[in-house]
Amino acid sequence: MSTLPEGAARAAAPWLVVDTQVVLDWLVFHDAAAQPLLRAVVGGRLRWLATTAMRAELERMLRNARLSHWGHDAEQALTFFDAKTTLRPDPPAACAPPLICSDPDDQVFIDTALAHGAPWLVTRDRALLKLRRKAFVHGLHIVRPGEWRETDPGA
Repeated sequence: MSTLPEGAARAAAPWLVVDTQVVLDWLVFHDAAAQPLLRAVVGGRLRWLATTAMRAELERMLRNARLSHWGHDAEQALTFFDAKTTLRPDPPAACAPPLICSDPDDQVFIDTALAHGAPWLVTRDRALLKLRRKAFVHGLHIVRPGEWRETDPGA
């Protein structure tokens, strides 16, 4: 248990960046492997860092007709996103970013994590997972949802 006041403990919690698929695992698919991570965010042990581009992508996916049979509430999911994330501007395009993702749509996740010193980027995306070793040199663990606990010293 922390001796810091609740607000200070939350401010001291490490940053976490999650890709859109993991957010869908939390809010639509209720994937068991992602639940410990979600509990850490809800409980304030991690601060969920996101950008406007990440929110826009999530909104597009939540409103996608292919997901409608899951019976989720897109507005409720976006309200959760807005309440639990710390929104930052999209990182500027660097002349030579330290890590280049083979999928340009996923570059924002790696750039955001590196720009803000997040210790974790949680994803199931192959293009991001390919950057694991290179990211580790920068202090960033790129992990699948079920692997997060293995890299969390507080778990």
